[in-house]
Amino acid sequence: MLISERIQPSRILDLIGNTPLLRLSGLERDVPGVEIYAKAEWLNPGGSVKDRAAARMVAAGSHLLAQGRVLLDATSGNTGIAYAMLGAADQFPVELCLPANVTVERKRILQAYGATLVLTDPLESSDGAIREARRRFAVHPDRYYYPDQYNNPANWLAHYETTGPEILAQTSGRLTHFVAGLGTTGTFTGVARRLREYNPAIRFVSVQPDSPFHGLEGLKHMDTAIVPGIYDPALADEDLRVGTEESYAMVRRLAREDGLLVGISSGAAALACLRVAERARAGDAVVTIFPDGAAKYLSERFWEERD
Repeated sequence: MLISERIQPSRILDLIGNTPLLRLSGLERDVPGVEIYAKAEWLNPGGSVKDRAAARMVAAGSHLLAQGRVLLDATSGNTGIAYAMLGAADQFPVELCLPANVTVERKRILQAYGATLVLTDPLESSDGAIREARRRFAVHPDRYYYPDQYNNPANWLAHYETTGPEILAQTSGRLTHFVAGLGTTGTFTGVARRLREYNPAIRFVSVQPDSPFHGLEGLKHMDTAIVPGIYDPALADEDLRVGTEESYAMVRRLAREDGLLVGISSGAAALACLRVAERARAGDAVVTIFPDGAAKYLSERFWEERD
């Protein structure tokens, strides 16, 4: 019998989700009695949590993509990489608007998958990319499928249907706090809605930069940014603001104390978890999302700094 007759092949889509939940023992030394966990979302095939939402948004527009339309969206990097990966796997074109100052690693990954890049003013951050994507779609609406990740309910539904249930299963429903950063807000929104249905006593903490001028790629300062249509601020029991430099320091700490090479937004999430855990009670369990790994940020200078 041929190998192809004995083995059922997997597709990229089959590899998305079911990421492990890791215990952050290094951080727990600062808060004896409190457990801290993180979902290792960089183990998705596209390297980030955004694979989940991108897969659902691509599925929602599959009929338009089958007609030859180009997938167009704004991104700070990770959702774009997920789109580009899926486009390469299913052979549909992808055009992405993103700030010109995203890391060189992100640009190279997108180019490797064959995506067309439209680089926007770095001073306008992800908002500039959003405005350019909207402009292009307005000019050529029949050319594009524009999922608009910041306003597409498929974004948060992906986490309501997958990430939330995974967390409940992996913690046996024991978590007391859920912490996540705000970018498109899809992860926080979807997971919080799912977990609140299970246990309204869980405390939900959102995380965002403490300044409109920050270096926390993937996160939005909601007071000054274009606010995503899917964002529901009422879901958070608390909103924590974190700084760029202290998040960089946390990224370095996670590498050295937990052996985890994670991205900048993961450092921000871990920092917020530590603050939450410092006020928690013995026996509490704090869960967060580590959206991506460090591979896309290794060219950043903060790795050379000392704490």
